[in-house]
Amino acid sequence: MHLHIIGICGTFMGSLALLARELGHQVSGSDQHVYPPMSTQLAEAGITLMEGYRAQHLSPAPDRVPDLVIVGNAMSRGNQEVEALLNSGLPYTSGAQWLAEHVLPGRRVIAVAGTHGKTTTASILAWLLESAGLAPGFLIGGVPRNFGVSARLGAPDAPFVVEADEYDTAFFDKRSKFVHYRPHIAILNNLEFDHADIFPDLDAIERQFHHLVRTVPSQGHLLVADEQPALERVLGQGAWTPVAHFGDQAASEWRFILERADASRFQVIYGGGDGQGSAQEEDGVVEWTLTGEYNARNALAALAAAHLCGVDLARGCAALARFETPRRRQEVRGEINGIQVIDDFAHHPTAIAATLKGLRAATTKGRLLAVIEPRSNTMRLGALRERLIESVADADGVFWFQPVGLDWSMEELVATQGAHAQLYSDIDTLVSAVVTQASPLDRIVVMSNGSFEGIHERLLAALTAAQKTDADEGRV
Repeated sequence: MHLHIIGICGTFMGSLALLARELGHQVSGSDQHVYPPMSTQLAEAGITLMEGYRAQHLSPAPDRVPDLVIVGNAMSRGNQEVEALLNSGLPYTSGAQWLAEHVLPGRRVIAVAGTHGKTTTASILAWLLESAGLAPGFLIGGVPRNFGVSARLGAPDAPFVVEADEYDTAFFDKRSKFVHYRPHIAILNNLEFDHADIFPDLDAIERQFHHLVRTVPSQGHLLVADEQPALERVLGQGAWTPVAHFGDQAASEWRFILERADASRFQVIYGGGDGQGSAQEEDGVVEWTLTGEYNARNALAALAAAHLCGVDLARGCAALARFETPRRRQEVRGEINGIQVIDDFAHHPTAIAATLKGLRAATTKGRLLAVIEPRSNTMRLGALRERLIESVADADGVFWFQPVGLDWSMEELVATQGAHAQLYSDIDTLVSAVVTQASPLDRIVVMSNGSFEGIHERLLAALTAAQKTDADEGRV
């Protein structure tokens, strides 16, 4: 069967394309402004990519008309290719629906949901299952470096891990994508307001999360983060599945205790499921390369889900020492003259603050410099702009970038931060300023949910050039 995917380079749709290719389908797709790592792994899988959205992509030749078109959730009416699809009469579906009908049936599905941490938690969980020999399938909104691909089918009888996004399904299906997945185990990591282009308020998102809760069978499991009022309100709407909490509270069935301030080493305690923190059954210690309390929580959720799949706690904790962060999650892109450049996907004030807090604790020498592009739809609309000020408190210096299309001016926000922050609208000027101010032992963390105009490579190239200039002039 020939499948054509409109919006193929999105993290979800690109992963779907890999699964379809693995199932033996011919796959083509269209998108615009594509960039690695998704474009790279699609090309390596032999998937035909077409630039832009054009009517002719649906029938490039009489013998190349697709049998089914899968429409990405970012596509909307008015898009030339979408309009051509509707006029053509070709069958079409959403990515989430296709996944539910062609990949997930018969599998033990584990859905990882939450405003933050889905990609990292899903990657950790897939790695824990893999290290235990279970050969899981997965679809993740990023590229786990332990696997090198964002999706695979795995063994037919193995669990399937899916990053469960609350974003809407398609222009013709406004339900959240995760209601299609019918998981046996659902991880609810956290919940706060996001996706301001889709949801009017937090209540609307809580309703969608409850739709997910409604789909988990009574013989399944809900793993829910503690100290999350919005998640407790979701459960208060009704839960028909055993619930276990995870976090740092004494009453939670799964909890962690930090042994290092940067969370690179922590103790894990499994209390046996009575909800009172008693009858301890197992404990273990995790020592790994990641930092930040939020990552310890992500690991705890993954350990709990893996345990439900038969992975003992000691084995799981040991496997985390070999876990590599997914691409674009605290990913070190390079180090020049002792200056480290880190790529991170954080694009929400809570995620920005958590990333910087973790890196701050791990940065014992030098400064922590944050380079931030508020690019997500929520940020573009300015829904959480007031929180951006406090989100960067742990950075020694902040370089803000105002992208084209931002619906509000960042000048006032930056002005309130004084000399701590600087604002730029030109990428070359921004790169020059960062490189000029950076010194050996500093860490530069770049945060955006987009390509950020290739700023990571530009920073490394500029740092290399600056180092060479210094050497030529005898300054090093």
